[in-house]
Amino acid sequence: MMMNDPGNYELEMLDLFELTPDLVCIAGKDGYFKKVNPAVLQQLGYTEEELFSRPIAFNIHEEDREQTLNTRNEMLEGKALVNFQNRYIKKDGSIVWLQWTSIFLPGKDIVFAIAKDITESKQKEKEIEERFQAYKVMATHFKNRAEENRKYLAHELYEEIGQLSAVVKMNLGWLSQHLDNLGEPAKGKMQEALQVSDMLIKSVRRVSFAMSPKMLEDLGFNATLEWECNEFSLLNGIPCTFESRCSENSIPAAVRIDLFRITQEAFHNIMEHAEATAVHLSLKEEGDYVFLVITDNGIGFDVDKHIQSAGLQHIKQLAASIHAEVSIESKPGEGTTVTVEVKK
Repeated sequence: MMMNDPGNYELEMLDLFELTPDLVCIAGKDGYFKKVNPAVLQQLGYTEEELFSRPIAFNIHEEDREQTLNTRNEMLEGKALVNFQNRYIKKDGSIVWLQWTSIFLPGKDIVFAIAKDITESKQKEKEIEERFQAYKVMATHFKNRAEENRKYLAHELYEEIGQLSAVVKMNLGWLSQHLDNLGEPAKGKMQEALQVSDMLIKSVRRVSFAMSPKMLEDLGFNATLEWECNEFSLLNGIPCTFESRCSENSIPAAVRIDLFRITQEAFHNIMEHAEATAVHLSLKEEGDYVFLVITDNGIGFDVDKHIQSAGLQHIKQLAASIHAEVSIESKPGEGTTVTVEVKK
C-alpha cells in the first residue's frame, strides 16, 4: 500500500490556504496575526506588515471589541467558537461584517480561524429592521388615532345621545303624571315608553363604556376590570369574580387599554360559545412581568382546530401590539384558560 507523501499533503493544504475565497488566518495567543491568506489582505486592504505590526483588536469595531475579547477568552479556555459575528474596520475606513469559526490549538499556542464576509446579508437585515420599525411606528400611530376616535365617539354618545334620552324619559314621566284623562291603553303605552327610554339610557352608557372606558382614567385599571366583571355577571347571569395582586402603576396606560380590550374579547367569546356557569379574572405580577388570566368552566374546545377563529385571532393581535405572549389552554369538557403575559 502506498502512503501519501507528507510533503504533497502540506502543499495541498498551502494551496487551499492561499486560494480559498474565505478569510483564513493564524493568530498567536498574544492577539497578533501570524499568517493570513490573500483574501484577508484583499478584504481589509492592509499589507501583511501593517496587519502583523499591531494587535488584531486594533481593526475591530469599537462597539464589538469587548464582546470579541470575552468570546476569545472562552475559546482559549477550550470552548469552540462557531459563527461568531463582529465588525472590522478596513483601511479605507469602511466597515465589513465577518462571521468567524475558530479553534485554539494549545499544543502550538495558535488560533486557526476562518471567516466569511456577511456584510451584504447584514445590510439586508438592517433594511428589514428599519422597515419593521417604520411599520411599527405607523401601526402605533393608527392605533392611537383609533383610540382617540373611540374616546370622541364614546363622549358624544354618552353626552349627547345619553342626555337626549334622559330628557325624553323625563318628559314621558311628566306626561304620565299630568295627563289624567288618558285611557288605559295610552297609559300602558306611556309606561312602556318609559321602560324603553330607561333601557336606551343604560344601553348608551354600556356601549359608551365599551367603546372607551373613561373609568380607566378616573378610577384606575383594577376598578375598571372589577366593574367589567360585575357588568358581565349582570348581563349574562354568570358569576364572574375578579382578583388582583398587581400594582397598576407598573403598567403603562396604552398597555392597560389593550389588556382591557383582551378582557372584553375573552368575555364576549365566553358569552357566545362557552356555556360557562362561572368565570374568573385575575391580574398578577411576577418579577418583570404582568399576567392577565381569564378562566371559565365551560364546554371547552380543541385549541388546534379553533386557533384561527376570529375571537382568538383578535386576542392574539391585541397581544402582539403590546409585545405580549398569549397562551390558550382548553379541552372539550374542561373549560378554557387564556393567559396574557406582558413585560412591565
